[in-house]
Amino acid sequence: MQSVIKQVEEKFKKPSVVDVRSGDTVRVHQKIREGSKERVQVFQGLVIRTDRKNSPSSRITVRRVSSGVGVEKSFLPHSPTVVKIEVVKRSKVRRKNLSYMRERTGKSARLSSVAFNQAETNAANEAPEAEAPAAETAVEDKQVSETKATDESVDKKEADESTSKPADFADADTANS
Repeated sequence: MQSVIKQVEEKFKKPSVVDVRSGDTVRVHQKIREGSKERVQVFQGLVIRTDRKNSPSSRITVRRVSSGVGVEKSFLPHSPTVVKIEVVKRSKVRRKNLSYMRERTGKSARLSSVAFNQAETNAANEAPEAEAPAAETAVEDKQVSETKATDESVDKKEADESTSKPADFADADTANS
């Protein structure tokens, strides 16, 4: 029974997910379906909890204060509704569960930030999509560069002809006068 569950989980697991830790300020892009319409909604806040980090059923809880009211949402990073997760800021914390942040407001709610490579951390968002079409884009880029090269040679010929035309017209004008 357990192996069947693992097989199903592995089937829906995303190839790479951003390394999100407690204390990170993240921007989560989530698909929202309203009737027949579908849009992407962004939720930005502080990660106050991470559960089962390396599991396909991992979960992060993100908290933000909106109009003076604390709002918490739990996201499953491997869920198909989560488009991408961006780490905006990384803070120094010593706990996995930051439930004490619920009671804090103002200066006491500040966390000291830690320097990190944002581009490298968020690279997992683009990695799976960028690898697959890379071969196709390389072929398209080659075709585009070939057409640009032929266009440039045609443009050079036209430019040479256009620069020679005024001289011809100038000779014709002087011959008529």
